[in-house]
Amino acid sequence: MTLVKATIRNLDTNKAVSCLFNPTEYAFSKEVGWAEAPDRGSNIPTLEFVGGKPASLTLSLFFDTNDSGEDVRAKYTNDLWDLALVNDAKLDSKTSKGRPPRCMFEWGNAWSFEAVVTSLTQRFTLFLEDGTPTRATVDITLKQVHDPGRFPAQNPTSGGVAGHRTRVVQQRETLDLIAAEEYGESRHWRHIAEANGIANPLRLRPGMRLTLPPLDEPAR
Repeated sequence: MTLVKATIRNLDTNKAVSCLFNPTEYAFSKEVGWAEAPDRGSNIPTLEFVGGKPASLTLSLFFDTNDSGEDVRAKYTNDLWDLALVNDAKLDSKTSKGRPPRCMFEWGNAWSFEAVVTSLTQRFTLFLEDGTPTRATVDITLKQVHDPGRFPAQNPTSGGVAGHRTRVVQQRETLDLIAAEEYGESRHWRHIAEANGIANPLRLRPGMRLTLPPLDEPAR
């Protein structure tokens, strides 16, 4: 089984950022426009539908370059940050002003979400001795610009596979501790994270059931 990587693609430049770890969950929200029309003598006003509003998709993404020592910004997150900045190369035909790029969140062949970035928060949690950040979490909110109709169900990205061992996470256990006990070396935490679609290894929850594939299985 190969785990398909989720990507966020800049539609202005066609440059894509692949998620190092797929999201363990994502949230959709949508508001519907209803206006209150005065209705004398009634306990409540009449509601009139005035139109739909764009859906929003909220994601929390985790990036890590500690093994290579690369700057996580240059490797991954600067390209996400560009989605929140004005692209002067794309001018609005009416105002002659630039705008941030549109983007596409894609996950395999199941579905895609064309949108613009409305919110982006970047947190750095691990650094080299010279201050270079090598681990980051990015919380990003995308607002829909194209209506594809009803959204398909989420792709399965984790769970047990025939022939793989499983383990239930206990209180205060971490991925590197589990990797050390199961594989003999803590550095194999990434292998477990990728196999289970864990976006942020720092948020491992007691009760989670992890699948433990052999180390000789191809990276996902």
